[in-house]
Amino acid sequence: MATACISVLSIVAMREGIATRQDALRDAAGDEAAAAFSSRADSAFDAATQAATADSLQAPAASEWTTVVVRRGETLSDIFAKQDLGLSEAVAIVGLGGDAARLRNLKAGDKLSLRKTEDDQLDELNYEFDETHTLQVRRSDNGFESLTIEAEIERHPAQLTGVITSSLFAAAQKAGLSNRLVMELADIFGYDIDFALDLRSGDRFSVVYDQLYKDGQKLRDGDIVAAEFVNQGKTYRAMRYVDADGNATYYTPEGESFRKAFIRTPVDFIRISSGFSLGRRHPILNTIRAHKGVDYAAAIGTPVRATGDGIVDFVGVKSGYGNVVTIRHGAKYSTLYGHLSRFRAGLKAGQRVRQGQLIAYVGMTGLATGPHLHYEFRVNGVHQNPLTVALPRANPLPRSVVAQWRMDNATALAQLDAMSHSQQTALATLAAPPPALHD
Repeated sequence: MATACISVLSIVAMREGIATRQDALRDAAGDEAAAAFSSRADSAFDAATQAATADSLQAPAASEWTTVVVRRGETLSDIFAKQDLGLSEAVAIVGLGGDAARLRNLKAGDKLSLRKTEDDQLDELNYEFDETHTLQVRRSDNGFESLTIEAEIERHPAQLTGVITSSLFAAAQKAGLSNRLVMELADIFGYDIDFALDLRSGDRFSVVYDQLYKDGQKLRDGDIVAAEFVNQGKTYRAMRYVDADGNATYYTPEGESFRKAFIRTPVDFIRISSGFSLGRRHPILNTIRAHKGVDYAAAIGTPVRATGDGIVDFVGVKSGYGNVVTIRHGAKYSTLYGHLSRFRAGLKAGQRVRQGQLIAYVGMTGLATGPHLHYEFRVNGVHQNPLTVALPRANPLPRSVVAQWRMDNATALAQLDAMSHSQQTALATLAAPPPALHD
């Protein structure tokens, strides 16, 4: 500080000396010569002033960035204390409001990037609270200020295809499809295909989907844009439609909904130990009894989900069924879920449930030789085979939007066509007899 004062005083003295010489020159040579000297003198004064202030009044330099990974139970104050930053600064930042308030509820695994000034005060903090938004907090003359930056997400089209030899998961993994997209694929076609029973070796699928990128780096897979599944020779195709409210639904290329009032399977990808039959020997009672449902072998505790929207009719114990839940789906349909280990917490008769909602867990209560789910489907009180009964579909896509929707997805449809043709050609080549040998 003393050096700065000396420099400034020297400049003032320089300025006074220049003024004295300028007055003397005006007396001896006239105003024109004095003006020329004045211009050069002012330039020299300005240069000296800038040099002096630059050398002596530099702002504190910021440090390198430090990345902190939040531990379980840690708060912003805890992190600031470990970084030798003041508690008052943590309180001030959280008090900025808006997205800065998110710093009150940090989760284990969150990352904060910090940078300090040369005198060890917080200069800047960055917090990426989701894959597209980053909170930036910076020191200003009046404390701190914050803003949220939204990153641009790029969608890159991708496609893959696979052939089933053992299971959908194995084929999807071999083809490079993520587990999330496998589940999405099963959800799309799960109204028509029971992935626990209907799959056959040689079934095949093709998927067109988005890959999401930020700053040139892949974040994750996006949603399925279009897909094809060939099951036992029957081809199913689906395309994604997003309405004005952002709700996504899958339809056939003709606009028919894939969604039905019921999904085929109340559990995910589990082998069926006993199919629908009107006459089989009960393993415990050792008598011939009609088996009017389907048994899904699964580990105790496997989640059981409602196959359709409805109202819970019964929760409790029923003779051979053990722990059981029955659901009414309007006046015509009802479903039953038996041999359960336990019910979802709070589930009771009279509650509404949604399709796919958790209702209970697989067990082996009642007359059961091993852990499994017993599932029944009834129409007007009469048992029907859950695997083959015709299910009502949801409403189709309005005709007014189908043409434009197909046009928007023309590229995806062309990709499905190309992959399907390639698969058929490959399968035909494998099935073709070897050429005859000639002498």
